[in-house]
Amino acid sequence: MNTLITHATLADGSVADLLLADGVLADPAQAGDDAERIDGEGLLALPGLVDLHTHLRQPGREDAETIGTGTRAAARGGFTCVFAMANTNPVTDTAEAAEHVLGLGHRDGSAQVVPIGAVTKGLAGEELAELGLMHRSAAGVKVFSDDGTCVHDALLMRRALEYVRAFDGVIAQHAQDPTLAGAGACCHEGELSGRLGLGGWPSVAESTIVARDVQLARHTRSRLHVCHVSTAETVEVLRWAKGQGIDVTAEVTPHHLLLTTDELAAYDPTYKVNPPLRPAEDVTALRAALADGTIDIVATDHAPHARHDKEHAFAEAAFGMLGLETALGVVIATMIDTELITWPRLVEAMSTTPARIGRISGQGEGLAVGAPANVVLVDPRRRRTVDRADSASLSRNNPYHGRELPDPVVATWWRGTKTYGHAAD
Repeated sequence: MNTLITHATLADGSVADLLLADGVLADPAQAGDDAERIDGEGLLALPGLVDLHTHLRQPGREDAETIGTGTRAAARGGFTCVFAMANTNPVTDTAEAAEHVLGLGHRDGSAQVVPIGAVTKGLAGEELAELGLMHRSAAGVKVFSDDGTCVHDALLMRRALEYVRAFDGVIAQHAQDPTLAGAGACCHEGELSGRLGLGGWPSVAESTIVARDVQLARHTRSRLHVCHVSTAETVEVLRWAKGQGIDVTAEVTPHHLLLTTDELAAYDPTYKVNPPLRPAEDVTALRAALADGTIDIVATDHAPHARHDKEHAFAEAAFGMLGLETALGVVIATMIDTELITWPRLVEAMSTTPARIGRISGQGEGLAVGAPANVVLVDPRRRRTVDRADSASLSRNNPYHGRELPDPVVATWWRGTKTYGHAAD
């Protein structure tokens, strides 16, 4: 069925009717009597959101998440495309593995699933994975990451950057020097980590890797993307690198825009994440960097975990937290409601630019006639108290449980098909 949305406000403040017909946006004047009609008065219509950093866990950890459940959570959060990280079991480090993830997305997805390939075989950091074969496969991989671990070997990182330059690929780095923040590091290094007796994860362990990698990107004339920036020091490095014309982009997660080290005082493992939550001054720097474009995009780092992996003492629990369903609400609360950014900048950070970095077509496009019908309808005034039990994800490690946040997504359409609709609508 075709859908006609009337009197919706676009990101630029203009009001328009949108006809979703046969997977594209069509001339609203051509809407037939059989079209479903939705009154968009007072609602925002935005391009479908794109997440460059999602953990879907399939194959291998279907007890925590599947491509079906993860993309349903994505649709509920307004996303029409997610990039699936490679740290699955088996690792997405071959053409066959990438094509398998792509096929699961086609079969089970409520959003487009784009496989990310590993940089190194088995994420071991010792030998390059099949970068060229993954790119030339049906999956057409353009983004490569060992996320969860850092490509620490400088020569290996250089070779990866050189290799992907040939097909305009990008290396997405998990910036964590393992000699400065090793396996036991789980709390921002400072007074709190000492008082709680938790392994310290110093800011310099992130910023020094980013400083090295932007120099390698300049040397190789290749594209670098920095995952989950968490510190003011890293922001300074990125600002310098962009001033030098180095081809580097960066992301910040919703949780690093809102939550601070204060959450760790009760030892709740829900708040154990890598990189760790940082002090308020870092949060302020991250918000300012997203506002001025030093940090290009918001990416969720949605990291579902089964209860038996999270319900441990803090130091032994798995890293990660859910993010897809709440991402837009957190960005509205931290960046829109505080007037740090406008709606057009939000669209850039959560739709247009992630699609550009990932080099995918059909996502992140404006809502013009002829464009793919990837649309999210938003009510920025609606709020709710987050309940971890009310989730499309299989997992429940939601850091916002009990917190009131904007609950903006009214409906999501991917290629003209409604993938989510609020129960009251």
